[in-house]
Amino acid sequence: MSAPIRLYMSMSLDGFIAGPDDRAGQELGRNGGRLFNWLDDRMSDGPNGQIYSEALATGAVISGRRTFELAGRWNGDHHDGVPIFVLTHHIDDGDVPPGSAQFVTEVEDCVKRAKAAAGDRAVLVHGAGAAQSMLRAGLIDELEIHLVQVLLGGGRRLFESLGPDHIELELVRQLEGRDVTHLRYRVLK
Repeated sequence: MSAPIRLYMSMSLDGFIAGPDDRAGQELGRNGGRLFNWLDDRMSDGPNGQIYSEALATGAVISGRRTFELAGRWNGDHHDGVPIFVLTHHIDDGDVPPGSAQFVTEVEDCVKRAKAAAGDRAVLVHGAGAAQSMLRAGLIDELEIHLVQVLLGGGRRLFESLGPDHIELELVRQLEGRDVTHLRYRVLK
């Protein structure tokens, strides 16, 4: 089996990846920063440090356009200079993304490019829109959900618009970190 295409997302117990009113200047929405408190422990030898290290060991990133823009385009470098493939509906003439980032309009092409760039390393996926498009197309192998013990009550849901078909998952790992439960699911195809 080739290296997996793996979604990495922090999520509240009620399914939100950002609080209400996520926008420039308030990128994670109201109270959405709470979903990332576990990263305070990212340099530890415990589960949070393990998960963080695994994310940094990925060989390419696929991001949705909205996530890419709200993240300030990561100044062209998500981590270690790995290629960033931004799944978008439209590319404006003259809009050249920084660093190793490139815009791609077709989900299958985006995944193909990311896999080729990552080699034998996993591909990290960020963003609700990209995740939903890739899941609908059957192109995500694993979901790494960082489930945070909070109810945000509103905001942007990770799995809002998947459509009527269900997707079967298999829990393959569960790690209890400080302030978070890391759940890895294999997408059954």
